[in-house]
Amino acid sequence: MSTPTSSSTAATPTPSSGGSAVLAWLFVGIPLLWGVSQTFIKALALFQ
Repeated sequence: MSTPTSSSTAATPTPSSGGSAVLAWLFVGIPLLWGVSQTFIKALALFQ
């Protein structure tokens, strides 16, 4: 039976810049907000 070996590089996350995180959230968030707003606008038309 073999014992698992621990590697210090595998367990530690690599640091990323805050700018790339912001760009990633904008890349996802802008189309998401647009889609939600369009759905809301079209849903309002159903109840008029």
